[in-house]
Amino acid sequence: MELLTIGRFAAASRLSPKALRLYDELGLLTPARVDPVTGYRLYAPEQLEQARLVAWLRRLGMPLSRIRHVCALEAGPAAREIRAFWAQVEADTAARRDLAGFLIDHLSRKDPTMSSNAQPLAIRYAALSDQGLVRESNQDTAYAGARLLAVADGFGSAGAPASAAAVDALKQLDADGIPAGNLLNVLEEAVEQAKQAVQGIAAASAPDDAGTTLTAMLWTGSQLALVHIGDTSVHLLRDGELFQITHDHTRVQAMVDAGRLTPEEAASHPQRSLLIRALGPGADATPDMRLYDARPGDRHLLCSDGLSTVVPADEIRQVLTDTDDPRQAVRELITLANGSGGPDNISCVVADVTEP
Repeated sequence: MELLTIGRFAAASRLSPKALRLYDELGLLTPARVDPVTGYRLYAPEQLEQARLVAWLRRLGMPLSRIRHVCALEAGPAAREIRAFWAQVEADTAARRDLAGFLIDHLSRKDPTMSSNAQPLAIRYAALSDQGLVRESNQDTAYAGARLLAVADGFGSAGAPASAAAVDALKQLDADGIPAGNLLNVLEEAVEQAKQAVQGIAAASAPDDAGTTLTAMLWTGSQLALVHIGDTSVHLLRDGELFQITHDHTRVQAMVDAGRLTPEEAASHPQRSLLIRALGPGADATPDMRLYDARPGDRHLLCSDGLSTVVPADEIRQVLTDTDDPRQAVRELITLANGSGGPDNISCVVADVTEP
């Protein structure tokens, strides 16, 4: 069998000799033979397929450590690993797209040359939290005020004070006078304060065991600014249709995004509540942040998973559609969750966008 010099192999594989030497040093693409006298690397023709796979994976932006893992797999598992990697790339791209949109909108409102025709609107709201029928205590916190709407779902031995601390850190946003141009900085600082508050609760608990999700919306008069970490969720009822406008930060949702689970399988998965983002020690606390233009007639629902994973979406939509008063709506939603067994704490906030 004739071996190929590194130059010929580089030309055939579309990898540079420098890259081939690096991959050899990393154990990713070891030459078939190294000349003991000259030190020249020689490659077998059958190594071209792996070399081209490495080149393609690098073009995808896959890290070398993950490429090494993929190249060690059989074809089927390798394909699933690449699918999972690309799903994560798309999720990361979507998050950056949302942040880019947030920044563009934020900076546009600071530009004095850009006029806005947005008319100030008002909201009416109600919040309610319930222990449910199974849990020994309520670790949820729900809050609704003139500017701030928030739900947090605590976990761990000190989950209740953790969720309360996170929401308390944001209550300063309920004060008047936050300029629209300073909204991004205000939100970022408030999330950092919530993170520090939860870490303080965790440090004070015996096993350092406390954390919480946090989903909040800040009302600016014609827009809602969203901050979201975890699997508490926001739903929008508009023109009779109900949409979830947050993306759950759970391991099971990541598996759905990667094509490893169907949404139907995810609904009954035993690890459906395992979080990949949260406020707490060692957790990824990176928030999703978005801005939404409000319309008169919009109805927003913020809730913990004690409602959203227990009561079917059609039943939630029916209550939100048929019940005009937000106070009555939150009561009926909690009654529905308890009527389905109340396996978890239940918290919800209902907010209606109205003419001033």
